[in-house]
Order: sequence, then C-alpha cells, then structure tokens
Amino acid sequence: MPEHAAEVTAATIARLAGVGRAAVSNWRRRHADFPRPVGGTETSPSFALHEVEQWLRTQGKLAEVPLRERVWQQLSTHPAGAVTALVHAGCALLAVRDHPAKWRKLAALSDAGLAEGLPGLLGEVLGERFGDGDPGPAVHSRSLNTPGAAELAPSVPLLRGAAELAAEDGAREAFEFLLGRHLDANPRQYTLTPQGPAELMAALVGAAGSVLDPACGTGTLLCALPDAVAPHGQDADPDLAALTGLRLALAGSAAIRTAAADSLRADAFPTLAADAVLCHPPFNERAWGHDELAYDPRWEYGLPARTESELAWVQHALARLREGGTAVVLMPPAAASRRSGRRIRADLLRRGALRAVVALPAGAAPPYGIPLHLWVLRRPGAATRPAPELLLVDTAGIDGVAVDGGRDRLPWPALQAAVLDAWTPFDRDGTVAEQPGVSRSVPVIELLDDDVDLAPARHLPPPAAEGGTAALDAVRERLDATLRLAAELAPPPAAPAAAQGARRPLTTVGELARAGALVLRAGGAGTGIDGPAVLTEHDVLAGTAPSGTLPEGPAEDPVLTRTGDVVVPVLGGGAVARVVDEAGAGAALGRNLQLLRPEPAALDAWFLAGFLRGTANNRQASSYATTASRLDVRRLHLPRLPLAEQRRYGERFRALAAFEDALRLAGRLGEQLVQGLHDGLTDGSVGPE
Repeated sequence: MPEHAAEVTAATIARLAGVGRAAVSNWRRRHADFPRPVGGTETSPSFALHEVEQWLRTQGKLAEVPLRERVWQQLSTHPAGAVTALVHAGCALLAVRDHPAKWRKLAALSDAGLAEGLPGLLGEVLGERFGDGDPGPAVHSRSLNTPGAAELAPSVPLLRGAAELAAEDGAREAFEFLLGRHLDANPRQYTLTPQGPAELMAALVGAAGSVLDPACGTGTLLCALPDAVAPHGQDADPDLAALTGLRLALAGSAAIRTAAADSLRADAFPTLAADAVLCHPPFNERAWGHDELAYDPRWEYGLPARTESELAWVQHALARLREGGTAVVLMPPAAASRRSGRRIRADLLRRGALRAVVALPAGAAPPYGIPLHLWVLRRPGAATRPAPELLLVDTAGIDGVAVDGGRDRLPWPALQAAVLDAWTPFDRDGTVAEQPGVSRSVPVIELLDDDVDLAPARHLPPPAAEGGTAALDAVRERLDATLRLAAELAPPPAAPAAAQGARRPLTTVGELARAGALVLRAGGAGTGIDGPAVLTEHDVLAGTAPSGTLPEGPAEDPVLTRTGDVVVPVLGGGAVARVVDEAGAGAALGRNLQLLRPEPAALDAWFLAGFLRGTANNRQASSYATTASRLDVRRLHLPRLPLAEQRRYGERFRALAAFEDALRLAGRLGEQLVQGLHDGLTDGSVGPE
C-alpha cells in the first residue's frame, strides 16, 4: 500500500457504491479478492481507499469515485488529523489561485519533489497575505506558519486532489466544500454561527472599514461582511484562527489579521479602534478570568460578576471600537435579566452604549433550544449625548415565525427585513413607530428600575387580535363549514368482511421491493441553502405542507417526493403513512422518514398506505430501544390482492384520509377561535357581550 494512503470504513464504502452496509458485509464474505483491512479494529476495520476504488471498478459496481468524495476521504482520514489537512489544503489552494504557473511547475514533479518544493511557494503566498507574523497587533495563528517538507509529505495526494477540485469549482468553493463537510461530520466539536444570524448581524453594523471578531471560530461572521473590509479575527483555538484566516484570504479580503489567543486574557489587538465588532462569544463560562482581570481598564461599565462572562465580552467589544463604532453581540437571553448584571446593564443604558436588544426565535443559533438575543452597541463619543431611548424587537411576533418553528423553519429573509425595518429608522432618528408585539423604542428612564430587565417581550404591548371581531367571525364560519364537511365525510357504520375467518395470503414490503413492485428510499440526504422545501417528520404526523429547509453545507442531491409516493415515519412507534399529493410533490425527504414509491401497474398507493397504518402491523415490525422504538418498514405486511381489489380498498382509505384532514382542520380552527377570543377579551377588542 502506498505510504500515506487514505483509509475508509465499511460505511464509507457503502456510500461510495450507493448500497447499504449489509451489502458491504456480504461482499467481504462472498468475494475472496475483496481488499483486506489495513487498520481500524476487528469490529470496525478500515480499508485502503485506492484498493477499494479499484475493486469496485473491477466488479462494475463503480465507474469512478467522484472527485469531491475522493478528496474528502483523503482529508477526513489524514494521519495528522482533518484540521491539519484542512490548513494544508487551504494554503495550497491559495497558491493555486495566486500563483498558478508556479503551482503547475511544482505539480509536475514527483510527490517527494512537490513536498520539497512547496514550502518555498507557501511561504511566499502566506507572506503576501498575512505578513511575516511578527508579534504585535498582527499576531498570527501558529497554524499559519509555513509547513515544512516532512509535514507536507502525507498531504501531497490531498493537495493534488484539492487543486483538481479548484480547477472545476474554484479555489474558494473547493475550500468551503471541504470545511463544510468537516463541520457537518463533527457537529458537537464546534459552536457555529449559522448563516442566517450571521448575515443579520453583518447587516446591522452596515458598511465598515475595519471589523473585529474576538471569538471568530471558523470565521462565519467575518465572511458575512463585504470583501472590502479589513477583518481582524482572534480565537483561543489556533486551528480555528488559522481556518478563519484562510477563509478570508480565499474570499479575497485584504489586510487580514488573525490571532490565536484568548481575547479576554491575551488581547492580540489592544490598540485597535475598529469600525465594527461582531461576536458570538462562549456562553456561561466561569473561568473567563474574573480574578486576574479585576482591574482591567476595559471594564468601563463595571467589573462583570464571575457568572457574567457575556458582559465581559460586551465590554471588550466596546473597548475595541472607535467612537461611534457599532458592535453586535449574540447573547443568551438570561443576560438581559440576571440580577448579577443589572448594574452594568444600567450603566450601558445611562451612557447610551446599548442601542437595541433583538430577541431571536428559538432555533436561530446554538444552543438551539432557547431564543437568543442580539445586543447592538455603540461606543459613546466624548461630546455625544446619551441616547434617550432603547430599541426592543421581538422577532417571535413577526408574521410567519413560529415560536417552536425550529432551526430548519425560520424565514430568515422576512426576519432580517423586519429587524432592519425597525433598526434603520431608529438608528437615524433615535425613535421608531411602535409595532405591537414586534418592536418599540422604550425611554431609558422606564428601564432603570431595580431589575433593569431588557427582555423585549416584557416591554412590548401585545398585538391586537388580528383582524378584530370580523376575523373571528370568519374563523367561526370556516369552523362551521369544516364540521359540516367532516360529518359528511364520516365513514358509514362498519360492516363485517366477507369470509371473516379466512386468512388472506400476505407479503411484506421487503418482498415487494425485491420484486420491483415498489422502490424504498431513506430521507435525510441533501444540503444547500437554495434547495427545495423539506417534508419533515412533523409535517407527516400533522398532515401539513412541507415546512423544513435543507441544512447549510456541501451540496448533495436530496430524495425528492413524487405524486403517489407513500411516506412513513420510522421513529416513535406511531401508525402513520401519508400519500404525497401534487401540493407535496417535489419536496426533499427529511430525516427519519422512509419513502415507498409503488409501481402503479402493480400496487395502488392508497391501498399500500392504508394497510401500513394497521396497529398490529406496526407493532410486529417495530424494534424497541431504551427510550424509543424504530419501525422496520421492510417487515410491514399487506395482503396479496389483484389490482382492482386493491383500488377498492384504496378508495376507502382515501375517504378516511379526507375525513382525518377535515378533523385536523376543525381542530386548528377551533384552537384559533378560542385563542382569538381569549386575546380579544384581554386586550379589549372583544366585549364580554
């Protein structure tokens, strides 16, 4: 086996060949020439990628491993770790883009020759982009030091593949793909700022010449800004600081400064007076340096309590701004009301440093279970009068934003537009027209009480019942009509089946799939910002339209639904099956869903869906873990019947589905009417008569 060859697991082989892991296990047992393991463990062996690729090609199971997949496997199995491989790949991609002729000359050499000659070219490229790395305001991450020949040798196959990928997609796009795959494969290793809140934070600071992110992570906030800014990024993790620098360099940013150190304890930019600061700091840190930094000059508004690390980051952001500069900091909601921080909050208000608090819906950014806040701050000038009002915005009150919508369902364009519609006039005039339930500019004097509670929802007037009594009357009329329809659709009294004691011959979904009567597909694949709407598990259970979105990351092809498909949730133990109609066709299949695509000439979709919902059928096909059950769709039974007989059953199942939809709609309308009457009675828009 060649030195430094990439290794892959059985799961990766299955993905390359487009089969299940069981198929790979069968190949290992049945084919004596299947590649032998080269690493891993007895229960989870690894195999040489080039040997697997050759075997699959010889067997006719694979024409060619896609370039993207091959490069990703080389990176993910790099002997020095994926992050080191990412840094090497990013440096090489800079060389490919900035000095293509020199790269081609080196790439024509052997692997050993490329490893020997590349440090000189990388030193030149990194020097042009990041300077010489001398200590001072431009302290650079050690990860961006030029790697030596011995360090680069294991990366040579990866670097050649990355250069090929850059020739197809572009250097920046190649690096973003590899970084995205790494982040997606290690979701618990990093606290990321999603693209939606990053773009909103960048829009709130507006145009800026120099920008600092003192907890930059992988650089998402800085990359959300226009390319013309002079970005400064610092992170306690040297690898993350290096990745940020490379992302910015490949994006075309000029005057890049990245540093690897804890910003609170070892500020790399102590003399910086930035136009703007963007920050998503770590939350709830107790060991942030409270004792050792007690007399730090940055604490102009008070020494933060040991439990208020976020207020230390807020004051650090203000200290690095020029007079009149703007900072936007992502904060936990508790920071707006904890008693330990009330004195600092009060001083921020009195001096006009805090200009707005924006409450985001739950699911906007990690931790996804709570509704985070954005604090918009401005460094007061010596001759500037403190602002008399504070802008409060609660985005949960915006039309189309569900309080429990989840991170895949937030309408970020509408959300960003609503926040900017409130912030722009407030920033210009110092006040804004009140929008009940959404935004209000509150006199600072009203907030300076014993609590100094800045949670927007506590200071916004409730929205009036939408549409008033006329809208409630319209809801009641729809409810009456729906209840009448439900009564018409109600099934007639059940009649016993003919030959009740006879047992019908049965088949399973697995047998039908093997016979070609239907196709089975699992949901969850597919990524990309501009992809189709996603049919989620919640949508199937609630009978609603596709409401999810594809996650951010490298582009992959999702499973798209068609009219007549049957979709079944596989977790939770419920007996549910949904036939996709024209309105739901074209959606991407979400996680924890199984799609069954029947062949119309052999199998009726409504017949299939109806029998899959049988309680006993689901019980015998489910397996149970400690906290959940999982449905094995292949084990579900249905009777062997001629197509004409299937359609007779199918029509009855279709009628039951229409009755069920009418009951659901009646339930939603009833809830809407009850809540509307409660709101109307409490806000005065509806009288007790």
